[in-house]
Amino acid sequence: MDIVSLLDRIGEAPTAALFGLITGTIFGIAAQRSRFCLRAATVEFARGRMGDKVAVWLLTFSTALVWVQGAQLLGLMNAADARMMAVPGSWSGAIIGGLMFGAGMVLARGCSGRLLVLAATGNLRSVVSGLIFAVVAQMSLSGVLSPMRDSIAALWITSGGRNMNLLTTLGLPQWGGLLLGLVTAVIALVLSRRNRIGAARLVFASGVGFAVAVGWVLTYALSQAAFEPVQIESATFTGPSAHTLMFFLDRNAVLEFDIGLVPGVFLGAMIAAGLSGELKWQAFDGPVTMRKAMIGAALMGFGGMLAGGCAIGAGVTGGSIFAGTAWCALFFMWIGAMLTDLLVDQPGRAALA
Repeated sequence: MDIVSLLDRIGEAPTAALFGLITGTIFGIAAQRSRFCLRAATVEFARGRMGDKVAVWLLTFSTALVWVQGAQLLGLMNAADARMMAVPGSWSGAIIGGLMFGAGMVLARGCSGRLLVLAATGNLRSVVSGLIFAVVAQMSLSGVLSPMRDSIAALWITSGGRNMNLLTTLGLPQWGGLLLGLVTAVIALVLSRRNRIGAARLVFASGVGFAVAVGWVLTYALSQAAFEPVQIESATFTGPSAHTLMFFLDRNAVLEFDIGLVPGVFLGAMIAAGLSGELKWQAFDGPVTMRKAMIGAALMGFGGMLAGGCAIGAGVTGGSIFAGTAWCALFFMWIGAMLTDLLVDQPGRAALA
């Protein structure tokens, strides 16, 4: 069944939600089996190691670049039409929001995407943190925190009424992004070999990057066939978490890509965990851990909305189309995470030793 037939059969909004569900399910399965996590990679790097977690993150990031840039060269998508590129980006939001999100994901022991994956396996800490993250994200989007977010974001925005395309700005050819992805993938595979990462985990790590490309291609195809305007987007969890929460609270909410994405990730991760025997209840270790997780989730909710995306939305999805503020946000997420590990987690580990 082609996309036009699907639109005629179920309509545009359900099709968008279905595409989100497909993208999310692929992402959830791949992320659960690969144990992909930006927080884990940044902590490992901050402690002077280039281990399996850094290798998995690099492989995911590089394969997202390869798949997405390859799809663009084949005409399967156009990054210039993506929502992230079509509106002005905020450098101030990327810097401050990136720092906040990076600090938050270390305190919460996982980024927003990782929390959703862990929640699907029975991790109650992630369920609580994820709910706080979604509520604060909604407050930052259109609630009491939105004026503060708007004020910070307006301090320094991109010029020209659009986000910056790094490839264009640097004068690189269209195939430059694909080449960078291939080079990074080679580095990731060398690290993977040193850390003796099995082939299955490598396949699933690349599957996370593939899921990002699937989202871009499906929403682009939908935008070309739909009668109403469709946002071209892919995997991210700040806005979608807030939208999904409101979908179940507001009877007037409508279906869209975001509404399928979050349940899709949950479903995919649950299926993967169930097949591998990793479904089990887990709770907080104690009040200190709970307090840190709640603060971290709140920081991620506001920081992710301010930065224009989470560790996935800005760090991988936005990075794969070379959105300038997305790369900026990703850089400052790494900085925020490493500083928080240095100032909070490492002294705590030393005290217990």
